[in-house]
Amino acid sequence: MVREIKDTELDDLLELYLHLHEESIPEMSDGLKSTWDAIQNDVNHHIIIKEVDGKILSSCVCVIIPNLTRGVRPYAFVENVVTHKDYRGRGYASECLAFAKQIAEKENCYKMMLLTGSKKESTLKFYEAAGYNSTDKTAFIQWLD
Repeated sequence: MVREIKDTELDDLLELYLHLHEESIPEMSDGLKSTWDAIQNDVNHHIIIKEVDGKILSSCVCVIIPNLTRGVRPYAFVENVVTHKDYRGRGYASECLAFAKQIAEKENCYKMMLLTGSKKESTLKFYEAAGYNSTDKTAFIQWLD
């Protein structure tokens, strides 16, 4: 089943993020609780999960960003696309991305964007197969301390 995450599933999501780029699960703190509450209460912030047999195996985040250009149409930004390493190649992340696209279309977004730090050809082909391209825009990132 693909759906949006429930507020009681934070621990499961943080565990899944160990298969993304996190090295450890952050300790429960006021900052973590506050951030989780803010995400859960933001109608533009969607954490999409693929659940199989009660376990979250894949996820992505889709944020709808209000915009004053393009006919005042918003755009969607997709981030944190991840699948548990033991369950990759089964289409779970593709299902999450398709769900994100449904949200973006429902919200009348004029485009969807995502960034990946991966240079692996298989990852890039995966995003291309999901409908994304790397030719329309050039991304620049400035990391902040």
